[in-house]
Amino acid sequence: MSVAITSRSFFGQALRRPTPFLDFLLPSFTIPSSRTRYAPITTSSASPNTEPSPSSLKSFSSNKRRKPLSKTQREFLDRGLRVNQAGELAATLIYTHQTPPITRAHPHLRSLMHRMYSQEAGHFSTFNEMLAKHRIRPTAMYPVWSAAASVLGWGTGLMGREAAMACTEAVETEIGGHYNGQVRVLLGWVKEMEDKGEEVGEEVRELVSTLKRIRDEELEHLDEAVGEGAREAKPYELLNRVIRSGCKGAIWISERV
Repeated sequence: MSVAITSRSFFGQALRRPTPFLDFLLPSFTIPSSRTRYAPITTSSASPNTEPSPSSLKSFSSNKRRKPLSKTQREFLDRGLRVNQAGELAATLIYTHQTPPITRAHPHLRSLMHRMYSQEAGHFSTFNEMLAKHRIRPTAMYPVWSAAASVLGWGTGLMGREAAMACTEAVETEIGGHYNGQVRVLLGWVKEMEDKGEEVGEEVRELVSTLKRIRDEELEHLDEAVGEGAREAKPYELLNRVIRSGCKGAIWISERV
């Protein structure tokens, strides 16, 4: 079953689209269709489309072992993906509430705000699918983070362009670092498995690739925010410190609750 809510877009009629964070809260996320297949992430899992063809089997070593992720690895991914999903929800809400006042005062920022929102919505959708597929529960702090992100977006939007961009810079600094840490850990797993002669599953490699792509897009948002006057915000240092501290606290709590 697929359910989506379409609301009035802040970017005009031509940009009308489903609102992803509302879609996630509907039963479409929790009630799988008869074709939905759940499976844990393993070091060797691969979809039928990634299985080698008979002609390419010679390129794979028959001596390589396959094994599932350890309990520690699984717990790391559960925590990480839960935080990622919550963070992307917050990002969509921040941009949703910042956009109306910012684009009214600075129409030239309409395309930038729309592009950043669209990328965050895509990230959010990606992690929704991962949580559903691998049966990872969202953080219990979901309602709190939703409210906090909405207030943050609305407040910095009303403060003006510089404050909104300072918010983006602070959030993306912490989120970019968070994704970087996950990528480093996963690459360490890959190297360890390869050193032991174990086969690295396509799913793990795809996860690394996805996290790298999302990290790079988040860091692009950071650079764009700085270019649009983030550090001209008043008071910049206070905004940066408070928002980054809030992000760090939210990450720590979401990993555990």
